Amino acid sequence: MAAMAAAGPTGRGGRAPAVVALRLALLLGAARGCAWAAVYFQEQFLDGANWQKRWVNSEHKPDLGKFKLTAGKFYGDPVRDKGLQTSENSKFYAISSRFKPFSNKGKTLVIQYTVKHEQKIDCGGGYVKIFSSNLDQKNLSGDSPYYIMFGPDICGSETKKVHVILNHKNKPHPMKKPIRCKVDGYTHLYTLIIRPDQTYEVKIDNEVVASGNLEDDLDFLPPRKIKDPTVRKPPDWDDRIQIDDPNDIMPEDWDEPEYIMDTSAEKPEDWDDAVNGGWHYPMVKNPLYRVRAGTIFDNFLVTDDEVYAEDFGDETWGETKGPEKEMNIKQTEEEQERERATEEKYFEQRFKKKLERKKASGKDRAVRNTVEKEEL
Repeated sequence: MAAMAAAGPTGRGGRAPAVVALRLALLLGAARGCAWAAVYFQEQFLDGANWQKRWVNSEHKPDLGKFKLTAGKFYGDPVRDKGLQTSENSKFYAISSRFKPFSNKGKTLVIQYTVKHEQKIDCGGGYVKIFSSNLDQKNLSGDSPYYIMFGPDICGSETKKVHVILNHKNKPHPMKKPIRCKVDGYTHLYTLIIRPDQTYEVKIDNEVVASGNLEDDLDFLPPRKIKDPTVRKPPDWDDRIQIDDPNDIMPEDWDEPEYIMDTSAEKPEDWDDAVNGGWHYPMVKNPLYRVRAGTIFDNFLVTDDEVYAEDFGDETWGETKGPEKEMNIKQTEEEQERERATEEKYFEQRFKKKLERKKASGKDRAVRNTVEKEEL
């Protein structure tokens, strides 16, 4: 095998393109580490800004999103949990890191890394790709030929899966087994193991979620059945691929706007349309809105040793997953408390304003009644 890379989605026909798409060209390097394990690539982003010397941003498109090094809004360790995070909404991303080629002939190949969708992404990919060593890193795109594609892909309520795609004879062959990915906002460890005997395993958080034989679970061989060339399309056949479902309802995870109108607001009494223009409901932050950017990639490992990979996962993700969850729960509770306090203050102010208007209205009625009596 000549090279390895990580990648994200390239957009889908008929719907908006995925807004998070990581493409890492991890072009494989010299073995290091313990004597019995060949560690071809290992990246934890522990040396601060120096990561920019090892990673190359693609220039395939002028509007590609930028990565930044951060541990995110919540984490288990402020240093060890730092990784590459997508920082701009509604953008594609492409970045790569190169190292020397290697061959996995007669050896086990393990690809492992962590992904954290702390924004609880609704549409985007977080998968890795292995490319050839002759990859043009500055021209990296979704059309760049690859050897292996592996990792989670999420889009709406329909797509929540782990991709396993191997290139054979210049044709991608996806895994036939459905493998569900994690969809919460925490960091998760993804591992692909390919052995010389053609068996494989897929792990999530160091637990096996799929296994089998590559020849059985991927369409390497020609299909046993083919379409009958003598069959003709019926004259009343409907060529429409899709039609609107009259019974369809809005999904629970429907894409929500970032801001919505506050229909509970009232037009101020002193509002002057001539001076201020027509009054409209103010826009407020939508509590259902989910930020698109924010995915963090970290703890990359390419090796030939399954035990080393499992230990590496335990020493990285395994040691920080607990504190990360605790910090997120604490932040959520604090945010809910602030929201309750803000709502209470808002309704208290509205009540006071209404009370003041009622008092003012009562005084006006009292003055009018006195004038009427005097006139009488």
